[in-house]
Amino acid sequence: MKTLFQKLGRMPIVLTVPAFAVLFVVFGIPIILLFLTSLNAPAFSLANYEMFFGQRANVRVLYQTIEISAVATAICLLIGYPMAYLIVAASKHLRMGLIVLIIIPYLTSGLARTYAWIVILGDRGLINNLLLELGLISSPLPLIYNRMAVYIGMVHIMLPMMILPLVSVMMGIDRSLMAAGRSMGARPFTAFWRVFFPLSLPGVRSGSLLVFVICLGFYITPAALGGLGDAMLSTFIASQFQTSFNMARVAATAFILLAVAIVVLSMFGLDLSGTPGPTVQSTRNSWRRRLPLFALMKRYLGDLLTPLRAKRWTARLYQAGSDSCWSNIVGMVFVVLIMFYLLLPELLVVIMSFSAGRFLEFPPSGLSLQWYRSFFGDPSWYNAAWVSIQIGVVVAILSTIVGTLAAYGINRTLPRLRSFLTLVILTPITFPVIVVGIAAYLGLLKLGLLGSMTGIVLAHSIGAIGYVVVIVAATLANFDQRLEQAAKSMRAGPFQTFARVTLPLIRPGIIGGAVFAFLSSFDEIVVTSLVGGLAIRTLPLKMWEDIRHQIDPTIAAVSSLLILMPVLSLIVLYITWWRSSPTAHPLLVDPTT
Repeated sequence: MKTLFQKLGRMPIVLTVPAFAVLFVVFGIPIILLFLTSLNAPAFSLANYEMFFGQRANVRVLYQTIEISAVATAICLLIGYPMAYLIVAASKHLRMGLIVLIIIPYLTSGLARTYAWIVILGDRGLINNLLLELGLISSPLPLIYNRMAVYIGMVHIMLPMMILPLVSVMMGIDRSLMAAGRSMGARPFTAFWRVFFPLSLPGVRSGSLLVFVICLGFYITPAALGGLGDAMLSTFIASQFQTSFNMARVAATAFILLAVAIVVLSMFGLDLSGTPGPTVQSTRNSWRRRLPLFALMKRYLGDLLTPLRAKRWTARLYQAGSDSCWSNIVGMVFVVLIMFYLLLPELLVVIMSFSAGRFLEFPPSGLSLQWYRSFFGDPSWYNAAWVSIQIGVVVAILSTIVGTLAAYGINRTLPRLRSFLTLVILTPITFPVIVVGIAAYLGLLKLGLLGSMTGIVLAHSIGAIGYVVVIVAATLANFDQRLEQAAKSMRAGPFQTFARVTLPLIRPGIIGGAVFAFLSSFDEIVVTSLVGGLAIRTLPLKMWEDIRHQIDPTIAAVSSLLILMPVLSLIVLYITWWRSSPTAHPLLVDPTT
């Protein structure tokens, strides 16, 4: 056993084998077979692709998918960038509070948030009922089953994913650079545009690419909030899969959607390193190469305005700069409105779940636990919840063990190989989820695991492992490897060093990865619907079936429980972080400080 651990210590890349074995068996090899199927292998022809593009309806759905994804991404960027900027500019305690309030909807079930907008925008929803009671309208407004409702739901789900990368990049920007620009006579907006914005472009790029690629694979929200004319390609693929079951055509459609995502990712490149320098410089150089006439005119106008700028700079050199009171008020109002938009739907569902009437109403005419009793008294509901919990726990355990080993092995490899391995292991997260589901279906079909708990666990794990690797790798990036060297110098073996030194220090990251793995599995619906068959029904599948066929008020109670889960998860993560911090252990704190 000692010899084995000594070999692992000298070859840490071996630790990534279990993770890549699961990834290749369930996703990697099947995605290759799926591509060959789309080409009618071994005959090899483009007939399925020609058939897709030969039908105008298919091309229209493809164009509509790209359009909806691009518009939703643009809206998220227009809202998320100023929101992230205001969060970073806030005080430390306020900043942490706002980040926590953004993480809560980010961790909340997407299906629960979609249901919240059905309750708000429906014909008998909150907005229409309020307008009818006020006498402002005589009949319900068409607020749902249209393109606007799709954008509202998609932006609500994806906005935290845009804000968090932006906040991460902006917090690494030196604020004194803005002050230096102001001291040189630049106006606030000019200093922001010429100094701060170029440095924040890596966050803009990462957030926009993540949102756009994930929006390409959206299935539940457009189907629940949109009309027949708002179908996206993922909905088309799922319908084609469930009805015709022509695997060659399904594979061709899936790879067309995947090709769009790959083209966008290859054009802009998803850089998670957060190094703004080369990106800003390459962006400026590319514009200069493409638009030389524009650069020449800009330089000429700059020379003409130089005397005016010098005069203004001299006049304002010794004037004290201060932020406008109105700008602070506008910023505060903007933050409140965005938090209102992110948190209100979930809060309304929680309040309405205690309604005493036969239907959901706001404000409730009385308080009752009838819908919670309906949930715990109906075997179809609590059995589905128990299945989801079992699958989530197994996925969390498997993904945490395999993902932690992979993260440790990747962290100890060469930088170039590290980037490549990370990119490969994150593939199931960056690909459209419907494509991942089709590939997992094909892989589990070959293994004979369709419609089984084991198959669902493996299908969920290929994405959950990626979350664990990202979180644990981020923890290892701040880990001082000299501590391991010190332990080895005291004759500790690789396993003992890992168990006694490394593991306690990275435990918060491991627990965080386990929590994310459990939540991602518990909320999964697209992949589960494809590989679960009719025998296994998880809680999200049960909710989705009831939303499509009947609006059972019990769903409000279920959604409230799902909303409570991320709050409890954050409490667990906070307790873990607090216990691991030096201030939680007075004996570990240097008494001289």
